[in-house]
Amino acid sequence: MKKSLYILIICLLFYAKNGLAQQTAPAQNNYSLADCIKYAYEHQDSVKNAELDVKSADYKIKETIGTGLPQVNGSVSFQKYFQAPASVGPDFSKIASGAALDPEAPLVKFPFGATTYTNNYGVQASQLIFSGTFIVGLQAVKTYKELYTKSLVRSKIETNVNVTKAYYQALVSNEQIKLLDANINQLKQQLDQTTSMNKQGFVEKIDVDRLTVSYNNLVTNRENVARALQLYVQMLKFQMGMPIEQQITLADKLEDIKLDHQLAELSVDTTFYKNRIEYSLLETNVKLNMLDVKDKKAAYLPTVAANAGYTVAFEENHWRYLYNNAYPFSFIGLSINVPIFSGGQRLNQLKESQINVQKAQNDLYNAKNGFMLQATAAQVTFFNSIQSLNNQKRSQDLAQEVLRVSKIKYQQGVGSSIEVTQAQTDLETADNQYIQALYNALISKVDLDKAYGRIN
Repeated sequence: MKKSLYILIICLLFYAKNGLAQQTAPAQNNYSLADCIKYAYEHQDSVKNAELDVKSADYKIKETIGTGLPQVNGSVSFQKYFQAPASVGPDFSKIASGAALDPEAPLVKFPFGATTYTNNYGVQASQLIFSGTFIVGLQAVKTYKELYTKSLVRSKIETNVNVTKAYYQALVSNEQIKLLDANINQLKQQLDQTTSMNKQGFVEKIDVDRLTVSYNNLVTNRENVARALQLYVQMLKFQMGMPIEQQITLADKLEDIKLDHQLAELSVDTTFYKNRIEYSLLETNVKLNMLDVKDKKAAYLPTVAANAGYTVAFEENHWRYLYNNAYPFSFIGLSINVPIFSGGQRLNQLKESQINVQKAQNDLYNAKNGFMLQATAAQVTFFNSIQSLNNQKRSQDLAQEVLRVSKIKYQQGVGSSIEVTQAQTDLETADNQYIQALYNALISKVDLDKAYGRIN
Protein backbone atom coordinates (compact mmCIF):
# COMPACT_ATOMS: atom_id res chain seq x y z
CA MET A 1 0.00 0.00 0.00
CA LYS A 2 2.78 2.39 0.95
CA LYS A 3 4.71 1.53 -2.22
CA SER A 4 1.66 2.30 -4.38
CA LEU A 5 1.29 5.65 -2.62
CA TYR A 6 4.92 6.54 -3.38
CA ILE A 7 4.43 5.68 -7.07
CA LEU A 8 1.31 7.86 -7.21
CA ILE A 9 3.14 10.83 -5.68
CA ILE A 10 6.04 10.45 -8.11
CA CYS A 11 3.65 10.38 -11.08
CA LEU A 12 1.85 13.49 -9.85
CA LEU A 13 5.15 15.33 -9.43
CA PHE A 14 6.25 14.25 -12.91
CA TYR A 15 3.09 15.53 -14.59
CA ALA A 16 3.13 18.73 -12.53
CA LYS A 17 6.71 19.39 -13.58
CA ASN A 18 5.90 18.80 -17.26
CA GLY A 19 2.84 21.01 -17.09
CA LEU A 20 4.80 23.82 -15.41
CA ALA A 21 7.55 23.52 -17.99
CA GLN A 22 4.99 23.88 -20.78
CA GLN A 23 3.43 26.93 -19.14
CA THR A 24 6.82 28.62 -18.62
CA ALA A 25 8.31 27.81 -22.01
CA PRO A 26 11.32 30.03 -22.70
CA ALA A 27 10.84 32.99 -24.96
CA GLN A 28 12.55 33.23 -28.32
CA ASN A 29 16.28 33.79 -27.93
CA ASN A 30 17.54 32.93 -31.44
CA TYR A 31 17.28 36.18 -33.41
CA SER A 32 18.02 36.96 -37.02
CA LEU A 33 18.74 40.55 -38.02
CA ALA A 34 15.16 40.92 -39.25
CA ASP A 35 13.89 39.63 -35.88
CA CYS A 36 16.05 42.14 -34.04
CA ILE A 37 14.78 45.03 -36.15
CA LYS A 38 11.16 43.95 -35.71
CA TYR A 39 11.67 43.66 -31.95
CA ALA A 40 13.25 47.12 -31.86
CA TYR A 41 10.31 48.65 -33.72
CA GLU A 42 8.04 47.35 -30.96
CA HIS A 43 10.20 48.02 -27.90
CA GLN A 44 12.73 50.78 -28.60
CA ASP A 45 11.76 53.86 -26.57
CA SER A 46 12.58 56.34 -29.34
CA VAL A 47 10.18 54.55 -31.71
CA LYS A 48 7.50 54.22 -29.03
CA ASN A 49 7.75 57.94 -28.25
CA ALA A 50 7.48 58.80 -31.95
CA GLU A 51 4.33 56.66 -32.15
CA LEU A 52 2.94 58.53 -29.15
CA ASP A 53 3.66 61.82 -30.94
CA VAL A 54 1.53 60.61 -33.86
CA LYS A 55 -1.32 59.75 -31.46
CA SER A 56 -0.93 63.13 -29.80
CA ALA A 57 -1.21 64.78 -33.23
CA ASP A 58 -4.56 62.99 -33.73
CA TYR A 59 -5.83 64.50 -30.50
CA LYS A 60 -4.50 67.91 -31.55
CA ILE A 61 -6.53 67.70 -34.76
CA LYS A 62 -9.67 66.89 -32.79
CA GLU A 63 -8.89 69.71 -30.37
CA THR A 64 -8.61 72.21 -33.23
CA ILE A 65 -11.81 70.95 -34.85
CA GLY A 66 -13.50 71.38 -31.49
CA THR A 67 -12.88 75.13 -31.49
CA GLY A 68 -15.19 75.43 -34.51
CA LEU A 69 -18.00 73.45 -32.89
CA PRO A 70 -20.63 74.94 -30.54
CA GLN A 71 -19.21 76.01 -27.18
CA VAL A 72 -21.71 75.62 -24.33
CA ASN A 73 -20.98 76.62 -20.74
CA GLY A 74 -23.14 76.59 -17.65
CA SER A 75 -22.79 78.86 -14.65
CA VAL A 76 -24.14 78.96 -11.13
CA SER A 77 -23.63 81.85 -8.72
CA PHE A 78 -24.83 82.49 -5.18
CA GLN A 79 -24.25 85.59 -3.05
CA LYS A 80 -25.29 86.64 0.45
CA TYR A 81 -24.67 90.29 1.09
CA PHE A 82 -23.88 91.19 4.68
CA GLN A 83 -23.74 94.80 3.57
CA ALA A 84 -25.59 95.42 0.32
CA PRO A 85 -23.93 97.78 -2.19
CA ALA A 86 -25.45 101.25 -2.15
CA SER A 87 -27.53 102.74 -5.00
CA VAL A 88 -27.27 106.54 -5.09
CA GLY A 89 -28.75 109.30 -7.24
CA PRO A 90 -30.51 112.67 -7.18
CA ASP A 91 -33.15 113.21 -4.55
CA PHE A 92 -36.28 112.74 -6.66
CA SER A 93 -38.51 112.90 -3.57
CA LYS A 94 -38.38 116.73 -3.67
CA ILE A 95 -39.80 116.71 -7.20
CA ALA A 96 -42.85 114.86 -5.94
CA SER A 97 -43.44 117.63 -3.38
CA GLY A 98 -43.29 120.28 -6.10
CA ALA A 99 -39.74 121.48 -5.54
CA ALA A 100 -37.29 121.81 -8.44
CA LEU A 101 -34.40 119.38 -8.77
CA ASP A 102 -31.23 121.10 -7.65
CA PRO A 103 -28.32 119.87 -9.81
CA GLU A 104 -25.88 121.13 -7.20
CA ALA A 105 -27.48 119.13 -4.39
CA PRO A 106 -25.59 116.10 -3.06
CA LEU A 107 -26.69 112.59 -4.09
CA VAL A 108 -28.73 110.52 -1.73
CA LYS A 109 -28.95 106.78 -1.11
CA PHE A 110 -32.00 105.09 -2.49
CA PRO A 111 -33.99 102.93 -0.15
CA PHE A 112 -33.71 100.03 -2.62
CA GLY A 113 -30.55 98.37 -3.79
CA ALA A 114 -29.06 94.86 -4.06
CA THR A 115 -31.02 92.22 -2.27
CA THR A 116 -29.47 90.22 0.54
CA TYR A 117 -29.62 86.87 -1.31
CA THR A 118 -29.06 86.28 -5.04
CA ASN A 119 -28.82 82.98 -6.89
CA ASN A 120 -28.34 82.72 -10.68
CA TYR A 121 -28.42 79.68 -12.98
CA GLY A 122 -27.41 80.22 -16.57
CA VAL A 123 -26.23 78.62 -19.76
CA GLN A 124 -24.35 80.37 -22.57
CA ALA A 125 -23.60 79.08 -26.05
CA SER A 126 -21.49 80.37 -28.93
CA GLN A 127 -20.88 79.15 -32.46
CA LEU A 128 -18.03 80.26 -34.67
CA ILE A 129 -19.44 81.11 -38.09
CA PHE A 130 -16.35 82.32 -39.92
CA SER A 131 -12.69 82.61 -38.98
CA GLY A 132 -9.83 82.57 -41.46
CA THR A 133 -7.31 81.56 -38.79
CA PHE A 134 -9.50 78.58 -37.83
CA ILE A 135 -9.57 77.31 -41.42
CA VAL A 136 -5.79 77.65 -41.73
CA GLY A 137 -5.38 76.04 -38.31
CA LEU A 138 -7.18 72.93 -39.52
CA GLN A 139 -4.75 72.63 -42.42
CA ALA A 140 -1.79 73.24 -40.09
CA VAL A 141 -2.63 70.51 -37.56
CA LYS A 142 -3.03 67.95 -40.34
CA THR A 143 0.40 68.95 -41.61
CA TYR A 144 1.77 68.64 -38.08
CA LYS A 145 0.49 65.07 -37.99
CA GLU A 146 2.24 64.47 -41.30
CA LEU A 147 5.42 65.83 -39.71
CA TYR A 148 5.13 63.50 -36.72
CA THR A 149 4.35 60.54 -38.98
CA LYS A 150 7.53 61.21 -40.94
CA SER A 151 9.43 61.63 -37.68
CA LEU A 152 8.24 58.14 -36.74
CA VAL A 153 9.65 56.82 -40.01
CA ARG A 154 12.95 58.58 -39.30
CA SER A 155 13.07 57.05 -35.80
CA LYS A 156 12.53 53.60 -37.29
CA ILE A 157 15.25 54.14 -39.88
CA GLU A 158 17.72 55.29 -37.21
CA THR A 159 16.78 52.31 -35.07
CA ASN A 160 17.20 50.01 -38.07
CA VAL A 161 20.69 51.40 -38.73
CA ASN A 162 21.78 51.19 -35.09
CA VAL A 163 20.51 47.63 -34.65
CA THR A 164 22.07 46.51 -37.94
CA LYS A 165 25.47 47.94 -37.05
CA ALA A 166 25.37 46.39 -33.59
CA TYR A 167 24.33 43.04 -35.07
CA TYR A 168 27.18 43.15 -37.61
CA GLN A 169 29.64 44.03 -34.85
CA ALA A 170 28.63 40.93 -32.92
CA LEU A 171 28.81 38.76 -36.06
CA VAL A 172 32.30 40.02 -36.84
CA SER A 173 33.43 39.33 -33.28
CA ASN A 174 32.08 35.80 -33.60
CA GLU A 175 34.10 35.37 -36.79
CA GLN A 176 37.18 36.72 -35.04
CA ILE A 177 36.77 34.15 -32.28
CA LYS A 178 36.52 31.38 -34.88
CA LEU A 179 39.78 32.52 -36.49
CA LEU A 180 41.48 32.72 -33.10
CA ASP A 181 40.23 29.24 -32.18
CA ALA A 182 41.65 27.87 -35.43
CA ASN A 183 45.00 29.55 -34.78
CA ILE A 184 45.04 28.35 -31.17
CA ASN A 185 44.36 24.76 -32.20
CA GLN A 186 46.99 24.96 -34.91
CA LEU A 187 49.57 26.49 -32.58
CA LYS A 188 48.75 24.00 -29.83
CA GLN A 189 49.52 21.10 -32.15
CA GLN A 190 52.77 22.74 -33.18
CA LEU A 191 53.66 23.43 -29.54
CA ASP A 192 52.98 19.82 -28.58
CA GLN A 193 55.11 18.54 -31.47
CA THR A 194 57.96 20.94 -30.65
CA THR A 195 57.84 20.01 -26.96
CA SER A 196 58.05 16.32 -27.89
CA MET A 197 60.97 17.01 -30.23
CA ASN A 198 62.70 19.00 -27.49
CA LYS A 199 62.42 16.07 -25.10
CA GLN A 200 64.00 13.89 -27.76
CA GLY A 201 66.82 16.42 -28.20
CA PHE A 202 65.98 17.43 -31.76
CA VAL A 203 65.15 21.11 -31.01
CA GLU A 204 66.25 23.62 -28.43
CA LYS A 205 64.14 24.71 -25.48
CA ILE A 206 64.08 28.28 -26.79
CA ASP A 207 61.94 27.05 -29.68
CA VAL A 208 59.42 25.72 -27.18
CA ASP A 209 59.49 28.99 -25.25
CA ARG A 210 58.82 31.06 -28.37
CA LEU A 211 55.81 28.95 -29.26
CA THR A 212 54.59 29.04 -25.65
CA VAL A 213 54.69 32.84 -25.63
CA SER A 214 52.76 32.97 -28.92
CA TYR A 215 50.24 30.45 -27.63
CA ASN A 216 49.65 32.35 -24.38
CA ASN A 217 49.21 35.62 -26.29
CA LEU A 218 46.65 34.00 -28.59
CA VAL A 219 44.69 32.57 -25.66
CA THR A 220 44.68 35.96 -23.92
CA ASN A 221 43.57 37.69 -27.10
CA ARG A 222 40.80 35.16 -27.53
CA GLU A 223 39.56 35.79 -23.97
CA ASN A 224 39.60 39.55 -24.57
CA VAL A 225 37.57 39.21 -27.78
CA ALA A 226 35.10 36.89 -26.04
CA ARG A 227 34.51 39.48 -23.32
CA ALA A 228 34.16 42.19 -25.96
CA LEU A 229 31.59 40.03 -27.75
CA GLN A 230 29.47 39.94 -24.60
CA LEU A 231 29.58 43.72 -24.52
CA TYR A 232 28.61 43.94 -28.21
CA VAL A 233 25.65 41.63 -27.64
CA GLN A 234 24.51 43.80 -24.74
CA MET A 235 24.87 46.85 -26.98
CA LEU A 236 22.68 45.08 -29.54
CA LYS A 237 20.04 44.40 -26.89
CA PHE A 238 20.20 48.03 -25.80
CA GLN A 239 19.61 49.21 -29.38
CA MET A 240 16.68 46.78 -29.60
CA GLY A 241 15.12 48.00 -26.37
CA MET A 242 15.53 44.51 -24.91
CA PRO A 243 16.35 43.94 -21.23
CA ILE A 244 20.10 43.51 -20.86
CA GLU A 245 19.71 40.37 -18.75
CA GLN A 246 17.67 38.56 -21.42
CA GLN A 247 19.54 35.86 -23.32
CA ILE A 248 19.96 36.14 -27.09
CA THR A 249 21.86 34.30 -29.78
CA LEU A 250 22.51 35.41 -33.36
CA ALA A 251 20.84 33.33 -36.07
CA ASP A 252 22.36 34.99 -39.15
CA LYS A 253 25.75 34.10 -40.61
CA LEU A 254 28.29 36.37 -42.24
CA GLU A 255 28.17 34.36 -45.44
CA ASP A 256 24.47 35.21 -45.77
CA ILE A 257 25.27 38.91 -46.15
CA LYS A 258 25.75 39.97 -49.76
CA LEU A 259 28.74 42.23 -50.23
CA ASP A 260 29.46 42.94 -53.89
CA HIS A 261 30.09 45.90 -56.14
CA GLN A 262 26.60 45.85 -57.59
CA LEU A 263 25.30 47.32 -54.37
CA ALA A 264 27.18 50.53 -55.12
CA GLU A 265 26.72 50.53 -58.89
CA LEU A 266 23.50 52.49 -58.75
CA SER A 267 21.73 53.72 -61.83
CA VAL A 268 22.07 57.41 -62.53
CA ASP A 269 19.25 59.02 -60.57
CA THR A 270 19.50 62.70 -59.82
CA THR A 271 16.38 62.61 -57.62
CA PHE A 272 17.42 59.82 -55.22
CA TYR A 273 17.64 62.39 -52.40
CA LYS A 274 13.85 62.50 -52.39
CA ASN A 275 13.91 59.00 -50.94
CA ARG A 276 15.57 60.38 -47.82
CA ILE A 277 13.10 60.84 -44.97
CA GLU A 278 15.13 63.84 -43.81
CA TYR A 279 14.43 65.59 -47.12
CA SER A 280 10.73 64.80 -46.79
CA LEU A 281 10.74 66.27 -43.28
CA LEU A 282 12.26 69.49 -44.59
CA GLU A 283 9.60 69.63 -47.30
CA THR A 284 6.94 69.38 -44.62
CA ASN A 285 8.69 72.15 -42.70
CA VAL A 286 8.43 74.39 -45.77
CA LYS A 287 4.74 73.54 -45.99
CA LEU A 288 4.23 74.50 -42.33
CA ASN A 289 5.96 77.84 -42.83
CA MET A 290 3.77 78.55 -45.85
CA LEU A 291 0.70 77.77 -43.75
CA ASP A 292 1.98 80.22 -41.16
CA VAL A 293 2.00 82.89 -43.88
CA LYS A 294 -1.60 82.02 -44.73
CA ASP A 295 -2.49 82.28 -41.04
CA LYS A 296 -0.97 85.76 -40.82
CA LYS A 297 -2.95 86.83 -43.91
CA ALA A 298 -6.13 85.36 -42.46
CA ALA A 299 -5.69 87.64 -39.44
CA TYR A 300 -6.81 90.52 -41.70
CA LEU A 301 -10.24 88.92 -42.20
CA PRO A 302 -13.19 89.52 -39.85
CA THR A 303 -14.35 86.90 -37.38
CA VAL A 304 -18.07 86.14 -37.11
CA ALA A 305 -19.68 84.26 -34.22
CA ALA A 306 -23.22 83.70 -32.96
CA ASN A 307 -23.98 83.63 -29.25
CA ALA A 308 -26.96 83.00 -27.01
CA GLY A 309 -27.72 82.73 -23.33
CA TYR A 310 -30.42 81.91 -20.84
CA THR A 311 -30.30 82.76 -17.12
CA VAL A 312 -32.71 82.28 -14.24
CA ALA A 313 -32.22 84.69 -11.33
CA PHE A 314 -33.57 84.44 -7.78
CA GLU A 315 -33.40 87.52 -5.55
CA GLU A 316 -34.79 88.09 -2.09
CA ASN A 317 -33.93 89.75 1.22
CA HIS A 318 -35.02 86.70 3.20
CA TRP A 319 -33.76 83.17 2.66
CA ARG A 320 -37.16 81.56 3.10
CA TYR A 321 -38.59 83.58 0.20
CA LEU A 322 -35.57 83.26 -2.13
CA TYR A 323 -37.03 80.65 -4.47
CA ASN A 324 -40.63 81.83 -4.41
CA ASN A 325 -40.14 83.85 -7.59
CA ALA A 326 -37.85 83.37 -10.56
CA TYR A 327 -36.69 86.14 -12.87
CA PRO A 328 -35.50 84.58 -16.15
CA PHE A 329 -33.89 86.44 -19.01
CA SER A 330 -32.40 85.25 -22.32
CA PHE A 331 -30.70 86.64 -25.42
CA ILE A 332 -29.39 85.70 -28.85
CA GLY A 333 -26.86 87.72 -30.77
CA LEU A 334 -24.21 87.99 -33.44
CA SER A 335 -20.71 89.35 -32.96
CA ILE A 336 -18.39 90.49 -35.72
CA ASN A 337 -14.80 91.39 -35.03
CA VAL A 338 -13.26 93.45 -37.83
CA PRO A 339 -9.50 94.12 -37.64
CA ILE A 340 -8.84 97.73 -38.53
CA PHE A 341 -5.47 98.88 -37.26
CA SER A 342 -2.91 97.11 -35.09
CA GLY A 343 0.00 99.51 -35.24
CA GLY A 344 1.61 97.53 -38.06
CA GLN A 345 1.90 94.34 -35.97
CA ARG A 346 0.03 92.10 -38.41
CA LEU A 347 1.99 93.40 -41.39
CA ASN A 348 5.34 92.85 -39.70
CA GLN A 349 4.32 89.39 -38.49
CA LEU A 350 3.38 88.51 -42.06
CA LYS A 351 6.77 89.66 -43.37
CA GLU A 352 8.54 87.63 -40.66
CA SER A 353 6.62 84.53 -41.72
CA GLN A 354 7.50 85.12 -45.37
CA ILE A 355 11.18 85.33 -44.42
CA ASN A 356 10.84 82.03 -42.53
CA VAL A 357 9.50 80.43 -45.71
CA GLN A 358 12.56 81.61 -47.63
CA LYS A 359 14.86 80.25 -44.91
CA ALA A 360 13.08 76.88 -44.95
CA GLN A 361 13.41 76.70 -48.74
CA ASN A 362 17.13 77.52 -48.44
CA ASP A 363 17.52 74.73 -45.88
CA LEU A 364 15.78 72.34 -48.27
CA TYR A 365 18.10 73.26 -51.14
CA ASN A 366 21.18 72.97 -48.93
CA ALA A 367 20.00 69.58 -47.65
CA LYS A 368 19.64 68.37 -51.25
CA ASN A 369 23.30 69.20 -51.94
CA GLY A 370 24.33 67.69 -48.62
CA PHE A 371 22.52 64.41 -49.31
CA MET A 372 24.11 64.15 -52.76
CA LEU A 373 27.55 64.74 -51.24
CA GLN A 374 26.85 62.22 -48.49
CA ALA A 375 25.76 59.61 -51.03
CA THR A 376 28.89 60.15 -53.12
CA ALA A 377 31.09 59.84 -50.04
CA ALA A 378 29.26 56.69 -48.93
CA GLN A 379 29.70 55.16 -52.38
CA VAL A 380 33.43 55.91 -52.42
CA THR A 381 33.84 54.56 -48.89
CA PHE A 382 31.99 51.39 -49.82
CA PHE A 383 34.11 50.83 -52.92
CA ASN A 384 37.29 51.34 -50.90
CA SER A 385 36.13 49.05 -48.09
CA ILE A 386 35.25 46.26 -50.54
CA GLN A 387 38.63 46.59 -52.21
CA SER A 388 40.40 46.54 -48.83
CA LEU A 389 38.37 43.50 -47.78
CA ASN A 390 39.37 41.60 -50.92
CA ASN A 391 43.03 42.57 -50.47
CA GLN A 392 43.02 41.55 -46.82
CA LYS A 393 41.39 38.25 -47.70
CA ARG A 394 44.18 37.55 -50.22
CA SER A 395 46.78 38.57 -47.63
CA GLN A 396 45.17 36.25 -45.11
CA ASP A 397 45.29 33.32 -47.52
CA LEU A 398 48.89 34.16 -48.39
CA ALA A 399 49.91 34.36 -44.73
CA GLN A 400 48.27 30.99 -44.13
CA GLU A 401 50.26 29.49 -47.00
CA VAL A 402 53.54 31.06 -45.75
CA LEU A 403 52.94 29.53 -42.33
CA ARG A 404 52.23 26.12 -43.85
CA VAL A 405 55.45 26.20 -45.88
CA SER A 406 57.47 27.47 -42.89
CA LYS A 407 56.28 24.55 -40.79
CA ILE A 408 57.23 22.05 -43.46
CA LYS A 409 60.71 23.57 -43.82
CA TYR A 410 61.15 23.57 -40.04
CA GLN A 411 60.07 19.94 -39.72
CA GLN A 412 62.47 18.96 -42.52
CA GLY A 413 65.33 20.79 -40.83
CA VAL A 414 65.81 23.44 -43.52
CA GLY A 415 64.03 26.24 -41.67
CA SER A 416 64.25 27.93 -38.28
CA SER A 417 61.75 28.27 -35.47
CA ILE A 418 62.05 32.05 -35.76
CA GLU A 419 60.76 31.81 -39.32
CA VAL A 420 57.76 29.79 -38.12
CA THR A 421 57.09 32.21 -35.27
CA GLN A 422 57.26 35.18 -37.62
CA ALA A 423 54.89 33.47 -40.06
CA GLN A 424 52.48 32.79 -37.20
CA THR A 425 52.63 36.44 -36.15
CA ASP A 426 52.04 37.56 -39.74
CA LEU A 427 48.98 35.31 -39.94
CA GLU A 428 47.55 36.78 -36.74
CA THR A 429 48.13 40.29 -38.10
CA ALA A 430 46.46 39.35 -41.39
CA ASP A 431 43.50 37.88 -39.52
CA ASN A 432 43.07 41.06 -37.46
CA GLN A 433 43.30 43.25 -40.56
CA TYR A 434 40.79 41.03 -42.34
CA ILE A 435 38.37 41.28 -39.41
CA GLN A 436 38.70 45.08 -39.38
CA ALA A 437 38.21 45.26 -43.14
CA LEU A 438 35.17 43.02 -42.90
CA TYR A 439 33.62 45.23 -40.22
CA ASN A 440 34.36 48.38 -42.24
CA ALA A 441 32.75 46.85 -45.33
CA LEU A 442 29.60 45.88 -43.44
CA ILE A 443 29.25 49.28 -41.80
CA SER A 444 29.89 51.12 -45.09
CA LYS A 445 27.17 49.00 -46.70
CA VAL A 446 24.69 50.18 -44.05
CA ASP A 447 25.79 53.80 -44.50
CA LEU A 448 25.42 53.46 -48.28
CA ASP A 449 21.88 52.14 -47.97
CA LYS A 450 21.01 54.97 -45.61
CA ALA A 451 22.59 57.61 -47.87
CA TYR A 452 20.48 56.48 -50.84
CA GLY A 453 17.30 56.21 -48.78
CA ARG A 454 17.02 52.45 -49.28
CA ILE A 455 16.25 51.59 -45.64
CA ASN A 456 12.51 51.23 -45.23
